[in-house]
Amino acid sequence: MSTPTLVRLESAFANVDLDAQPAAGSQALPASMYREGPIAEIERSIVFGRHWQYLGHRSQVSMIGDLLMASIGGLDVAITRSAQGLRGFHAVCRHRAGPLEACRGGGKTFLRCRYHAWAYGLDGQLLSAPEMRGADGFDETSIRLPEIELAEFEGLIFGRLGPGPASLEQVLADVALRLTRAGHALPTLRFHERVSYDIDCNWKTYVDNYLEGYHVPHVHPTLNAILDYRSYTTTLSQWHSLQSSPLESAPDTYGSGEVLYYFIYPNTMLNILPGRLQTNRVLPLRGNRCRIEFDFLYRDVPLANDREFSDVVQQEDVRICEAVQRNLDSGSYVSGLLNPTRESGVHHFQELLRTDYREALRRAKEIRRQA
Repeated sequence: MSTPTLVRLESAFANVDLDAQPAAGSQALPASMYREGPIAEIERSIVFGRHWQYLGHRSQVSMIGDLLMASIGGLDVAITRSAQGLRGFHAVCRHRAGPLEACRGGGKTFLRCRYHAWAYGLDGQLLSAPEMRGADGFDETSIRLPEIELAEFEGLIFGRLGPGPASLEQVLADVALRLTRAGHALPTLRFHERVSYDIDCNWKTYVDNYLEGYHVPHVHPTLNAILDYRSYTTTLSQWHSLQSSPLESAPDTYGSGEVLYYFIYPNTMLNILPGRLQTNRVLPLRGNRCRIEFDFLYRDVPLANDREFSDVVQQEDVRICEAVQRNLDSGSYVSGLLNPTRESGVHHFQELLRTDYREALRRAKEIRRQA
């Protein structure tokens, strides 16, 4: 963090209340937090750099030689399966920051730079660098891709860029028991397809929307018809929240049983339904936009109309989130009072953000003291 960045950060937080707020009487984060600038910069390092994020399912990298590309906080990463096990690396060439991609040749899978064709093995070690032998100081054996931390839960692969405040086991404490009790077996699922949506809203606008069922009767008429809104509940844990509802009648669309909507801070959503899983990853993009990566995983074959029904709900969310973002940008709105019953998940998410923002300021002040 540079000194100018610290000055801009303190300026951005100057009129923002970052103190912890009780659920009853809590004000939503102000509109100024939903724009590009120093807030986005600090979120890349403090929020996305330190916390666990879903990257993919075990079925996508189940065999030696399998490779999965993903991203964390704007950094492309490669998840590999080699004889040494599952590992993750920065997908950034050590030569001149070229982008790496999966490549296959000689019966092997490796990472190849699209810029100058440097190649890396699935252990992160540089394999070849065209025409570099004559460069003074060049030592092929000393060049490796930086590694990221990986952990698995119920077949789901999570990663983070650096040390954070909690282990994945701590983050997902009690989730496995809840899944077992509801009869969900995530390790038996297999990845089917990924659908991406680019949305004209800040990533937090989309997360806020996901975290409350308050809008369901008004924005999602078809979904509302199969969920029991009266029994719709939100349960909070330290690092995640759960929205759940019985399914009233949806044998051809959602199946029968119970739907579980898990949110794992900061940007992972697990929509767990009978016989399948839909994951959402919310990725911030430049221009105050975000991308939603929507993965479909099934135990057997996809249910008829499942993808079409999900797309209807998603498009309804896109429209309302983009409209909300336009109003956040308009200057008309500053902050509003949260509903303590229906928006407890939003409050929980925003309290975790406030904690991270306070940590950013603490680090800024520490750096200043040491300067």
